[in-house]
Amino acid sequence: MPNPIAYLMLLMWPVIATALFRRLPREQALIWSILGAYMLLPPLANFNLPAVPDMDKFTIANLCALALTIWVLNEKVSFLPRSLIGRTLIVLYVISPFATAMTNPDPIPILSGDVPALRLYDSAATVTYQFIALIPFFLARTLLRSEVAMRAIIAALVAAGLVYSVPMVLESRLSPQLNVWIYGFFQHDFLQSMRGNGFRPMVFMPHGLWVAFFALMAAMAALVHLRLGTAAERPKQLMIFMYLCVVLVLCRSVGPMVYALMLIPVILLLGRRWQIALAALLGVIVLSYPLLRGAQLVPMDAILDYAYAFSPERHQSLNFRVMNEEELLARAAYKPLFGWGGYGRNLIMDPIDGRILTIPDGQWIIVLGTYGWLGYIAEFGLLIMPLIFLGREALLQRSTAFSPYACAIALIYAVNLVDLLPNATLIPFSWLMAGALMGYAEDLATSRKTAARAAWQAGLNRGGGPRTVL
Repeated sequence: MPNPIAYLMLLMWPVIATALFRRLPREQALIWSILGAYMLLPPLANFNLPAVPDMDKFTIANLCALALTIWVLNEKVSFLPRSLIGRTLIVLYVISPFATAMTNPDPIPILSGDVPALRLYDSAATVTYQFIALIPFFLARTLLRSEVAMRAIIAALVAAGLVYSVPMVLESRLSPQLNVWIYGFFQHDFLQSMRGNGFRPMVFMPHGLWVAFFALMAAMAALVHLRLGTAAERPKQLMIFMYLCVVLVLCRSVGPMVYALMLIPVILLLGRRWQIALAALLGVIVLSYPLLRGAQLVPMDAILDYAYAFSPERHQSLNFRVMNEEELLARAAYKPLFGWGGYGRNLIMDPIDGRILTIPDGQWIIVLGTYGWLGYIAEFGLLIMPLIFLGREALLQRSTAFSPYACAIALIYAVNLVDLLPNATLIPFSWLMAGALMGYAEDLATSRKTAARAAWQAGLNRGGGPRTVL
């Protein structure tokens, strides 16, 4: 049970966010208002208000950022991308909860108490929550689409990683206790924090996996600084990168460490176009993953065998996830288009006492079971759209057209999407990176088209043709 300090921090965040927007450049203000809330505010604690989504650390930070962008920065926020595909996905994202509610009018019978049917009220509340979740995407597309903003995102990740490393290292030795000491409760199962002869730090995040992925983002951002820094700066940057890698190892999560081993040579060795192309490819794989799993094209047996060779403990954990996903996929197949909706209807329950018998870990299976293929395509289509648009520009433009910071953010973001397959690590900062990349891709496309028109006009002028382009 959260203590009064937890609720006081939630109430104070609008004041803190206002100070950020008044004192920092607009790019940094937006970045730190989203990232700072994720790092510092209590997880799980919320204000349960009628007719609106629960006001927790995510919804409060997102709504504050939107209000301050409009009222303090006097910015006009666009809620629709330029492309028809983007607008269509936004519409699908909005209407999918209504379709889910309309196709789930019956309760699920449980002897101890039925799981309720869905009402239009439920869909309205879900749409409101989904709009709030997309706020960082909308704001970043408006404010963080420039080279300066890309550099600010990377710098913020490094600074945040260094600051957060202190409690992370402390908890890796003493066990995750800061949330208990400050906010009065433990946010997850303590047994899941125990790894080998140490602990997974959690600090103020929902789980140790979230902290480990945060450490990965910070370490990779530091690697970008190392590659792009001057000769005089590199010794210091190398020390920061090595230190953040040690912090990542102390998080004791295999997945982020594997991602790091993949990203390090890519960031250090590959050119910008190849980095963008790889990020786009990862996005396509994530979007098509449910189809590949359903068609038995993902070599799960080979993956499990590799996990067993690496660690029998990791094999057991991964096998548990795979078995749960197979059962949840079979349940999702009964309502493939619009899903089962909320209240745990997408899960398998004991028909007598209602105990949940399956645990969904990956974001993809949660969305697919809850909102069906319509909701999955809407959400994951929006998530991979920036990478696809950047990939298109990588095919059509020279390498020098791309900011190295934008390329690095695209890679970090793409790995975040990959992590949505085993985990549900979709956070407001994920949507912020997506929005920044979307705006950046749109500007690249505009510059390319403008240059093409200018070249065509110049050719017409040299040939004595018309001087205007219709």
